[in-house]
Amino acid sequence: MLAWQILSIVGILFIILEVFTPSMFFLNFALAAFLTAIASLYISKVIFLTLIFFILSFISFVFLRPLILKRTQKETETGLNDKYIGKIAKVIEAVSEFSGVITIYGERWEARSIDKTEIPAGAEVKIVKNESIVMYVEKLNN
Repeated sequence: MLAWQILSIVGILFIILEVFTPSMFFLNFALAAFLTAIASLYISKVIFLTLIFFILSFISFVFLRPLILKRTQKETETGLNDKYIGKIAKVIEAVSEFSGVITIYGERWEARSIDKTEIPAGAEVKIVKNESIVMYVEKLNN
């Protein structure tokens, strides 16, 4: 078999590995193998082809992988921004920077004061942000 054929098969094997482990890891090797296969049409020494493969793999990891990951990763929205953030809730247990409970849409949520002030039970608050299951709120000026 010729070097370009072997490198092309190696590239295809790396693509198959990438399909089963979608981590953008083996895709870099596949690209390097295909480019080295093209180079093998002009270069016949195995040591130079090996060096080309390693250099192209390194360049692909350093420059191409971050670009591909950035374009393929999508922000995961939880839906909390539309449903809760900016809405008015009622305090059912006094809210401080360490504890508290609010209710909104008939749901009970842990809450913390964003400005570190104590907000008494019965007050209305505006939800500013959330972290996991904790809502951060600020007191409305009534």
